[in-house]
Formats: sequence, structure tokens, C-alpha cells
Amino acid sequence: MLTHLQIRDFAIIDAVEVELHDGLTVLTGETGAGKSILVDALQLAVGARAGTEAIRHDAARAEIAATFDLRAADPAVRGWLTEQSIEADDELVVRRVITREGKSRAYLNGQQVPIQGLREVGALLAEIHGQHEFQSLLKPAAQRRLLDAYAGSESLATALASLHRERLDRSSALTQLEDDARDRHDRLDLLRHMVGELDALSLQADELPALAAERTRLANTGRLAETARAALELLYEAENGSAQSQAARALGLLRQGATLDARLGDLLHGLDEAVAGLTEAGRSLTRYLDGLEADPTRQEQIEQRLAAIESLARKHRVAPSELPTKATELHAELARLDGVSQGLESLRAGVSAAVQAWQRCAAQLSAARQRAAQELGTAISARMQTLGMAGGRFEVALQPIAAEAALTTPAGLEEVEFLVSANAGQPPRPLARIASGGELSRLSLAVQVTLAGRATRSDAAEPARLRTCMVFDEVDSGVGGAVAEIVGRELAALGRGTQVLCVTHLPQVAALADRHLRISKLTDGRTTRTQVTPLAGATRIEEVARMLGGIDITATAREHAAEMLEAGSRLSPSALLGADTPAGGSARRSRGRAR
Repeated sequence: MLTHLQIRDFAIIDAVEVELHDGLTVLTGETGAGKSILVDALQLAVGARAGTEAIRHDAARAEIAATFDLRAADPAVRGWLTEQSIEADDELVVRRVITREGKSRAYLNGQQVPIQGLREVGALLAEIHGQHEFQSLLKPAAQRRLLDAYAGSESLATALASLHRERLDRSSALTQLEDDARDRHDRLDLLRHMVGELDALSLQADELPALAAERTRLANTGRLAETARAALELLYEAENGSAQSQAARALGLLRQGATLDARLGDLLHGLDEAVAGLTEAGRSLTRYLDGLEADPTRQEQIEQRLAAIESLARKHRVAPSELPTKATELHAELARLDGVSQGLESLRAGVSAAVQAWQRCAAQLSAARQRAAQELGTAISARMQTLGMAGGRFEVALQPIAAEAALTTPAGLEEVEFLVSANAGQPPRPLARIASGGELSRLSLAVQVTLAGRATRSDAAEPARLRTCMVFDEVDSGVGGAVAEIVGRELAALGRGTQVLCVTHLPQVAALADRHLRISKLTDGRTTRTQVTPLAGATRIEEVARMLGGIDITATAREHAAEMLEAGSRLSPSALLGADTPAGGSARRSRGRAR
């Protein structure tokens, strides 16, 4: 429900704040006062396109803020907000800003959102009737939802959409597996060959560095031998000149000196270790030289092994060190393809089960639509007779969809289309092609009130769409007299189940409202602005009298206005909703003429 609307620097409005409530609220005033501007502002708040011409002439930007009470909102609103990570308890503040530079920004509870996102949630918050671009009644998807709401089969439609998604997911998985299976045999042969080569190679993770080191050593055996011999000569084998013999001689001298001076004894331990170390180094070099032999056979084996590794690496387009990882990947792919046969059978069975479940649900939904289509057409045709479209006819056409095509859509087995004949003798044609703005508004009203009446029945759940704020912009255009009173009763009846805002010029409609706002235009000769005034008591009588009598408001007009308001306040919900039959409409027309 819309609880608060704040408008700044929009069209001729400088600053307006309106508190709103449930039930039927009418907006009245002289032509050009700005009644429809409030509707235009609300349209922008829920996602309409915006241009710089909407900004007040002396302002840099226009701003509209609308506050919605979410306690009785369509559950889809909270679902959408949760998906977008927008926090909201019981209130949602929608803010729209349009600048002179042509930029338009939207915010939900202070969080900026794309305009498309605003349109998505706005469609769940408010339905605005009276402008073709905002007439959900013209959209095939909306017509289908209306029929499902009337049939009480919204849960079936939701289940069908869920089954459709499940079937698509399973079909996609099956298609992928079938694509794999088509090249399976050739791919399996290739995989087995490649895996066999890699398994035969059996490259270990740390083998490459060891092979490289061994190849280097075998290729440089001569140089290594020369180096080791030279070092051995210097350290151990040179007569009277090796490091070991010189160190041993120094050790002997110090031992003799230590007998004369104990301080020299402190050096003996370190020097003794040095002599031992040099001796061990000489022995190690001797053993190294004994084991250092050229091995052409081993060198050839290493070269062949490294060549095989590099060849497979080039073949698989990876670095040699990545061959073990590649082998693991190919083993996994081979195992997956080996299991394709079993997977195909399982997935085919799953797709078949999903299709059958979808078909069963679609058949149930189709039967419900078939039953409801005739009844809805009859009910709305009856209302058309009382809403200034005498002789008109409304039909709900169900066009079957080919079986294969039906499986590609979540909508069901048929397309739903509303057909209307506005005048007697004319064949029904698609609603979008023939209805004028006024006729379309009244047809929308007929649909909404018919659904409201349906929702009061024990065998039909309340459709979620009745939880929106509904706005009718001059829905009574082109009607008067008894028809105007019927329009007012229809709007008041609709207001029993949801919030209804209506821009009207008819006193018969205004007298039946729960609340009344007067829109007036004020000017000081230099600037013009719009003012919104809540009416009650004498001020409301005065406004209805103006609507009845024009410029000169007489005592008779005031008396008549007071009578209309008193009569409207006494109407019970059952009297308002009793308009579902032509007989009820006839009775109201008689009362309208008597008045």
C-alpha cells in the first residue's frame, strides 16, 4: 500500500506531500489543476521513462519519493528485494531523481538500483490504469496471469514454471552428454593411446632434476677427474708439499713446543682436527676418482629418456614437468567417457520423467483455464453493459500451442488472449487493437472488480495482484449519469480489498470514496504551483457541489452533494459487490435515474 508521496520540482509542482490510506481515494479539481501530474509522478516512482521536460522550469532536478507499506504486499516484492540484497522490514521507500543533464537515478531504501530493476519491483507495487504504455491488461503475460488468478490456479502456474525449469536443466545436461557420446568412440581410442604412452613413460614428479644432473655429470667425466686429481695432489698426495703433510708437520712442532709452554697446547686440538679433516678429504677424493668412470651406455639411456619426455611434452603442448598432471587429467576424462553409457540412460529417464510431470501439470492448468475462460468472459461482458459499453462483449480466447513448441515455454498448453467488442454487432478483436483509452480503463476496472468479487468466494484464494496499489486516471472518461454511479460503486467495491486511487471529474464517483483529495492550482502572476488538500465534512460537500453545479454553487447543489455523500457512506460491502449480475446493474441504473 502506498502511504506517502512526496514530489519536488516536477512539472508545475514545487513541493507536495500527500499522506495516503487504504480503500478508495479520489483526486478531484478543475481541469489543468494537476491531478494527472500526481499520477505521472507515481509512474516515474515505479519505473516510467523520464525526460528533462518533467523538471519544473526553474529547478535543476525533479525528485519523487514514494513510501510503501509492505505488511500486506505481494510476497514477490520481498522475494525480489531479498534477491537484490536490499534490506526492508515493513516499509519500502522508492526515490527517483531526474536531472537537467538527462540523468535518472533510482533508490530503494537508500540503495541505488538500475531503472530496469525499479520497473520490476514497481510492477509489483502499483498498477496504473489509464495510459496505454502502463496498461498491463494489454500484455499477453498479464492476461494469462489474470485468467489464472480468476481460475484460482496460480499455484498450478507456479508449479508449471518450476517443472519447466527442471526439464530445461535436465535436457541441457543430456544434450551435453550426448554431444560427448557422439565422438565417444574416437575420443576413447585416442585417450587410451595417450594414457598408455604416459603410463609407459611413468614420469615421477622429482625425476627430471635427477636426470638432468646425471646427464651433466656423465658428459663431463674427464673434466671432473682432472679436477679431483689436482685437488687430491694438493691436499694429500704431493710429497713434502701437500696440505695434509704440512699440517701434520706443524702439529708435531707444536706438540714439542707445548712441553715448554702450555699456552701452545691450546692450539693442538684445532690443528689436530684440521689434519684429520684433510686426511679424510684425501681419502674421499680417492674413492670419488675410483668410482668416476665414463659410462657411455648409461649416458645413452639418459639421453633417450629425456628425449622421450620432451617428445611427449611437445605432443601434449605442456612443459615436461607438467606431464604427470596431464596424465591425471586424461585418466579422469577416460573414466568419465567410460561412464557415459550409464549416465545417458539415467539422464534420458530423468528428462522423460520431467516432461511427463510437466504435461500432467499443464493438462490440469489447461482444464482450469478452459473452465474459467467462459465464466470470466460472461462476468466481464455483464459489467460492460453497466459501464457505458452497452452491447459490448468480452471473450477469453485460448489458442492451443503445438506440443513441441509448448515444451519450450513455461506458460502451458495455450496462449491466452483477451478479445473485446465494444459495440453490438461487431466481432470481438484483440483488446490492444480496438479499445480506446477510456474503454480500456473501464475494461480494466471491470476485470479488477470481477477478480475482487471472485476473491471473496470460498473456493478461490485471494490473488496476489490485489495487494498492489491501483491507480485509475480518469477511468470515468466519457460516462455520466447512472453509468457514472455504477463506475463509482465498482471502484468503491474494488477499494474494499486493495488500495485504489482515482482521478475523476464525476461527483457520483467522488461521493462514494473513502477519502477525498482536492488538487488546485495557485498562482501569484509570476509562478504557478499545485496544492493538494484533504477534504472532509463541509469542504468535501463544497467540492462535490462544485462538481455538480459548476462555477456558481447553489444551496440546492450543496444539499444534493450532502445527500450523495450520506448515501455513499451507508453503502455496505455486499451492496457494492452485488454488481456481478446484469440484474444488479439494472437495479442500480434505476436508482441512478431516480436520484
